[in-house]
Amino acid sequence: MPSGTTITFYGGVNEVGGNKILLRDNDTSIFLDFGKGFTRRAKYFEEFLNPRVANGMVDFLEMGIIPDVEGIYREDLLEMAGRKAPSSPAVDGVLVSHAHADHVDYISFLHKDIPIYMGSTAQTLLQAIKARAPRDFEREVLDFIHRPSKRGSREKPFERKVETFRSGDKFKIGSLEIHPIHVDHSIPGAYGFIIYTSSGPVVYTGDVRLHGTRPEMTQEFVEQAKAAKPVALICEGTRIADEPTEESEPLVYSKANAVVSSHPNALVFADFNFKDVDRVRTFYRVAKENGRKLVVKLKDCYYLQHLSQDPKLGVPNCDNEDIAIYKAKQMSGTYSNGDYSGDDVGFAALPNARTAGEISQNPGKYLCAFGFFSFTALIDMKPASGSLYIHSASEPYNEEQVLDAQRVNNWLDRFAMERHQIHCSGHAKGKDLFEIVKAIDAKMLFPIHSEHPEMYVRVTRNMTVVEEGKQYSV
Repeated sequence: MPSGTTITFYGGVNEVGGNKILLRDNDTSIFLDFGKGFTRRAKYFEEFLNPRVANGMVDFLEMGIIPDVEGIYREDLLEMAGRKAPSSPAVDGVLVSHAHADHVDYISFLHKDIPIYMGSTAQTLLQAIKARAPRDFEREVLDFIHRPSKRGSREKPFERKVETFRSGDKFKIGSLEIHPIHVDHSIPGAYGFIIYTSSGPVVYTGDVRLHGTRPEMTQEFVEQAKAAKPVALICEGTRIADEPTEESEPLVYSKANAVVSSHPNALVFADFNFKDVDRVRTFYRVAKENGRKLVVKLKDCYYLQHLSQDPKLGVPNCDNEDIAIYKAKQMSGTYSNGDYSGDDVGFAALPNARTAGEISQNPGKYLCAFGFFSFTALIDMKPASGSLYIHSASEPYNEEQVLDAQRVNNWLDRFAMERHQIHCSGHAKGKDLFEIVKAIDAKMLFPIHSEHPEMYVRVTRNMTVVEEGKQYSV
């Protein structure tokens, strides 16, 4: 193995997300994130054409969805692919910046003996995601079922070794000393890292912003990264080419509150990502200040149940008096609690559970955290003309999303609902990214998580537009 420090990028290259960054330092190797690349997966697959689970990893490797790197993957999946499995993994750990799928999901395929390092809040979120939905072959991050598995098998999942940290902790992986520092992003428990290598400090931003509810966290990260005098900076650039906009989480609150307060008796649907805890708190606050209950779906109760355990997050549990739980009609055509399964039974039986009919009797008392996949509730709620739909997520940016948006508009037209776009991004604006890079002032810049990495040339000449699979010396 070569001496010195090298970085190889296997994802996040000329694309937003899918980060898989291999950092080698003498005899120590770690991945910085190991995420799902939605863009490259969608190039070949879609809803009704998916990689074959029965084929193990073959489809993923053959189509370039995951890198063909020796010694990092699960023994069972390699054997299914007709490949020899390593007796021990070739990397010493995976460092997770945050729990978004494009940074964490493809840990699912990694060797069982590779330890995973993540913030304690990221682990909580992943536990909620695991509890919320049926097991998914591409989302077995915390544990996995040995493949091939028999239908109906009750085999106990193999639990990965997860080491958690909080901001300010310092720990070692082989020759590397890791210093995680919290950053503001659209999901809690997000971190940037200062990694002390034999060649000097390497800084990795993960995903950051300065216009959320906690900009001081990102500012603290930037200040500490600058003080470290890094030899290399690996920086995201999601929105580097976007036009400047006025946006912030407080502005989302003020605009949403104004719209809802001006429609005191209207049914309100607010469409946002429930993993965005800032946005959950925003609409919970809007609901409370307008004398409404925030209505959550049964599946979103899992998020509240897990996240409410951390008082620092300020998230209510699902049995809170200001929360209502939506009971959708079941296959039997009734709302009987006996028609639910698993933990859904307990949520549906809570006294704050409400049916569509109960909500429609007094729509001005509720604010429904519902998106497009819950629009059939409109048929049962029969909203009056002038009801509200607040879209609090990004606008469509590809052909498929444009079609989805048209379907949304068709529903809104059908029920004469007003549409309001009120959102702020989880990623820093271009201007803020330039300021971050200038402030940290690393000797080398590797831009990733961006379709326009070359734009960083505006603020530094020490930039390398990376090539996928190419090894760079630090």
